[in-house]
Order: sequence, then C-alpha cells, then structure tokens
Amino acid sequence: MTPLASEIREAARLRDMFTAVGAVQVECGILQPADTLLDLYGEDIRGRAYVTSDALRGEQMLRPDFTVPVVQMHMAHGAEPARYTYAGPVFRRQEDDATRASEYCQVGYEVFDGTNLAAADAEVFALISDALGAAPLRAATGDIGILMAAVRALSTTGARKAALMRHIWRPRRFRALIDRFAGRVPVPPTRAALLAAADPLAGCAPMIGLRSRREIAARITALHDDAAAPPIPTLEVALIDAILAVRETLPYALERLRDIAVDMPAIAPAVEQLAARMAALQARGVDVERLDFEASYGRTTMEYYDGFVFGFYAEARPDLPPVATGGRYDALTRVLGQGRAIPAVGGVIRPELLLTVEGRE
Repeated sequence: MTPLASEIREAARLRDMFTAVGAVQVECGILQPADTLLDLYGEDIRGRAYVTSDALRGEQMLRPDFTVPVVQMHMAHGAEPARYTYAGPVFRRQEDDATRASEYCQVGYEVFDGTNLAAADAEVFALISDALGAAPLRAATGDIGILMAAVRALSTTGARKAALMRHIWRPRRFRALIDRFAGRVPVPPTRAALLAAADPLAGCAPMIGLRSRREIAARITALHDDAAAPPIPTLEVALIDAILAVRETLPYALERLRDIAVDMPAIAPAVEQLAARMAALQARGVDVERLDFEASYGRTTMEYYDGFVFGFYAEARPDLPPVATGGRYDALTRVLGQGRAIPAVGGVIRPELLLTVEGRE
C-alpha cells in the first residue's frame, strides 16, 4: 500500500516535532531477525507477524513495530541518556478484520534515561499529546507495574507467581489462574485422575510427541507440587480484584490505590511512583484532574510494557484502533542489553488515523 501524500507530510511533521526537542532520527531495517525478537512481542502480535526465512539469514520478519529494534540498536551502540525518533511502515496480518490495514505508518519518540522516571514518563506523554493537537481524542493511562508488584507479593509459590506474571497480558487466562490458585474452582477430572495415579507413566505406549519421558515426568511432579500448595488467601485475591477495578480520574485513582496499599504494602513504591508521575504531568501542563486512569489498562497490548502505559482514542469512532499508544519498558532493555539495562519509555502515533479523526483525509 502506497501512503497518501497527506500521510507522508503528516509523518514528517510529527517526526520534525520530536527532532526539534532533541530526538535523534534513526532508521531500522524492515526485515528483523525473528528468532531473536519475535518472543518479545505479545501473543497477539506474534500471531500476526509476517515471517519468512532464507539459508543465509535464518528466520526473518517484517517489523511489526519500531520499539524492539530501536532498543536493540540502543543497547548495542547508544550513549545514555538518549532520545530517538523514527517514521516508517510496520506490518501486521489482519486475518480477523479485512478492513484494517496490514501495513501502516508509525512515528515514534523513545527516551532512554534513568535520571527521573516520572519526568521521562510525563515528557513522552505530554509530547505525544501536544503532537496530537486539538484532535477529538480521549486519553487513557494505566500502570502495569502496580499489578506486577501485587502479584509478586502474593502468599503463594514461585511457580504460581511466574504463571500469573506470564499471563498478566491475557486477562481471561489470568482470571482463571487466580480462581484456580485460590481454590475457587474444582480440579478438572483428568488432572485429578492423573494426580491420584500411583505411577501415571506406567504402561504408557512409546513416546510419540515432542516431549520426552523425563519432561512429562517433570510436568507431573510440578502438578503434584501445585496441588499440595495452599490456596492464595481470600484477602489477597480481594486486593488483586480491587486493584483491577480501579477506574477513575488520576487523583481519585491515586487515592484509591493508596488505600489498597495499606493492606498490601508491597505495591506502595509503585503507587508512589504513580504519584510522582502525576506531579510531573501537572508540571508539563497536563490536566490530571480530567485524565483517566485504569489499573487494568494495557493488559492486551505489548508484553514488553512493565510500568506506565497510555493510549489516545477517538470515542466517536470506536471502529478505529488507538491513534497513539506508549509506555515504559525497562525490562526489555535488560533482555536485549546482555547484562546492561536502562529505564526507557516511548510512544507512537499513527498519522493516517490522526488525519482521519481530524477530518483531513
């Protein structure tokens, strides 16, 4: 798909706004190494990536976004602190909705700076908001880090916490695991029979699947360990539910989360980081009294987000994807940094959607 001249001009305007505040313009290859990067995206993006391979390069994919390759570039060569901007096409299959574009433009702004995390979050949000101008959009914000802190604080096994952390981005699966670990649902009959068997592998036919006999035995041992673990306490489940139910304007959300932190002190540092971010947003001129905060926001987006998340939506056009999105991804820099890490946050805008909601296309 060839972008319209108006979209090209809008992408250039947005990129120029970011270079004007000190961002360095960077380019990333359209083909990216799939074996290295694909697992860093969420399940949704992994399922929609265009993947190919050849004998020389191995498995490759058309880039589904810019953030991951920009982080990889920075961790290999970048000085710190750093600010980057970029503009170009990304590619995602749209098998469930033929009306959505499989190739579209992203313009982004990324900040690698550990000096003041709240200030960096506010910088990215405010710049993206300014770039969107007077477009009729609603901003939504959240913080994945608060839910992560709550999961780490649960009185349960490390294996259960790891499973919950792995499925934070899949709300229905997360809910099912919470209910199972809290003893709210019965053990499935097939699992109960497996756990009751004296030797589940006795008399088994030869192994014909991908898993070895040792791997299957290890999985059975893990199921026995899980069955022996006590349920997550009812109060802790109620506190997780209370966190996920927070949906207020930012000052009221902060007040509610501070109340929850009285009973779950482990989330207090993340909640106070939210308070620092709110102050930094105010200092940037953002009207926080009208800014929405949803504790569950961002749980169906990129799996590399681990803190502040945000998006801008056209409420009058619910058929459209978000016009702009972003968030903090500190853990991603650790994964790609080979022993190094730096706090990082960024956001992207889709110029063609911005033109659409403004009626300029």
